Amino acid sequence: MKRSDLPSLDDLRAFESVARLGSVRAAADELSLTHGAVSRRVSKLSRELDVLLLTPDGRGIAVTPQGKILAEAATKALALVGEALNTVRAQDADAPIVLSCERSVAMRWLIPRLSQFQDAHPDIPVHLSVGGGSLNFARDGVALAVRRLDFPVDPNWQVTPLCDEETGPVMVTEMRGTFQAGSYLGLGSKTRPEAWSTWMAQNPKAPAPKEVRSFDHHFLLAEAAASGLGVAVCPRIVVCDDIDRGRLIAPFGFIRDGTSYGLIHPRASDLTEGAKVLAHWLSEIFATMGA
Repeated sequence: MKRSDLPSLDDLRAFESVARLGSVRAAADELSLTHGAVSRRVSKLSRELDVLLLTPDGRGIAVTPQGKILAEAATKALALVGEALNTVRAQDADAPIVLSCERSVAMRWLIPRLSQFQDAHPDIPVHLSVGGGSLNFARDGVALAVRRLDFPVDPNWQVTPLCDEETGPVMVTEMRGTFQAGSYLGLGSKTRPEAWSTWMAQNPKAPAPKEVRSFDHHFLLAEAAASGLGVAVCPRIVVCDDIDRGRLIAPFGFIRDGTSYGLIHPRASDLTEGAKVLAHWLSEIFATMGA
């Protein structure tokens, strides 16, 4: 095949992620794309190659034999490109440090604090990307990652604990009466469908929601609650600033859910001096969540 006949790199990345993770939704989270965008890219690749790459398998998907051949090759090729990019970036002292962070944590907590780091270290540029779950540092070109540790951790990673995950119901002050009457709309996240049932089991005397409506991400959930749509079970780290500003209240407080956040990178020796400074700063600011 001539190079001009090669398919789009974006389409290959989408397919490789779906094949590796076994789920379009998981691939969408990893690539920070919508479910539909990933599906369209995989379908486009399949049409261009005139090869069936994926097939339905119950509620999930299965990779065809031809798809497995392509997926294995794509994984190796993307890893090689990622390693080369890391080498190039490490040799360029002015290259931004790529920090990957959980989407809602990045939007609602980290970004409002990132200017503190840039003011203190104007010579250390940071590129913030969003993503959740496992990742391939070489393939994704990431130096550091902030993750909720709810997935198997690679033994080759170094993980620095940051803070515990705490969740609880939040609402606007005007919603308190509706909440106590049990006539409120519960708001939940599709990423944690068990959140309301878990919280109700921990608080059996609390009034239950009349129904639960789901949103794709916690940052949408928090904004819906702040707009008075209903009562949301949210992570404290996502809503703590809104509580401090009086936009939301948490009458029941927050309870640890058994998971925690960690700062991940492959090996300490792989970090540039700038990345080490950023890692230290992240550890310090996340420590304030436990205060």
